[in-house]
Amino acid sequence: MKKTIYRLFFIIFLLCFAFCCGAMTYGYAARQKAAEAMEKTKEETNVTSESDSQAEDSTSGSLHSEMSPAPETESVIAESVVSDNQTEIKPVDILKERGITIPEKSIDWDELHSQNPDVYAWIYIPGTNIDYPILQHPEEKSYYLNHNIDGSEGYPGCIYTQNVNVKDWTDPNTVIYGHNMNNGSMFHDLHRFEDAVFFDETQYLYIYTPERSLVYEIFAAYPFSNIDLIMCFDYSTPEALLVYFDGIWTNRSMTSHFRDSVVLYGDSRIITMSTCIGGQPDMRYLVQAVLLNP
Repeated sequence: MKKTIYRLFFIIFLLCFAFCCGAMTYGYAARQKAAEAMEKTKEETNVTSESDSQAEDSTSGSLHSEMSPAPETESVIAESVVSDNQTEIKPVDILKERGITIPEKSIDWDELHSQNPDVYAWIYIPGTNIDYPILQHPEEKSYYLNHNIDGSEGYPGCIYTQNVNVKDWTDPNTVIYGHNMNNGSMFHDLHRFEDAVFFDETQYLYIYTPERSLVYEIFAAYPFSNIDLIMCFDYSTPEALLVYFDGIWTNRSMTSHFRDSVVLYGDSRIITMSTCIGGQPDMRYLVQAVLLNP
């Protein structure tokens, strides 16, 4: 009788073990298939010109010597004041003044939209693996947290924004989400900004849309709680926005870095890139950048 019971338990154990192995294999295969679909999409729709390497050099290295030194004042927050002098300066002059060259990308938007109509922009950070389409689902705000560009469910998901943000990049704070994948894909490389040297050398990122190219200056990288940044802060007025900006600079820690020369105004437009922190489910790592050519 005991032998029969032992055999029964052994058979059950083998069945459970086989099921777990099968589930793990299936999950791995599904993730690989989704990742391959994303890489295929990138290859078919995103062509980088030969001049990109020169553009990256000009935006990640030599620009530091061309920029004016950081202001000596302690505060980096300034009120938004529209003066005659300000209205005479066109936004594009900022790029010309700093010698910023936007890396050229030939993105096949028609092909992207045929694969998934929720694609509406593309994000590129030189020196990282972050070079992906950005999606937004019209109904489910976190749909692409666990859905892939080909419509399949599961990891790695997509780089996406919630539908609480408009898609023309005019919100005071647009939050972009992506998983911290162990294979280095998606938003894994945001954690490279934990290194002070990398943060100092990687100053700009680029967002491309069918209509235009946007340049952002990275000014903050720090761990933060996983609260909903859009719902938990007030961005409704320039004064409220300045209060939020003022709070950003207080998040000092061993893995946080700030570009103190950046001045934020009550009409500044920023993006916040958010990804997970391994072993800390209640925390996120945020990298924030301000739009230079609105």
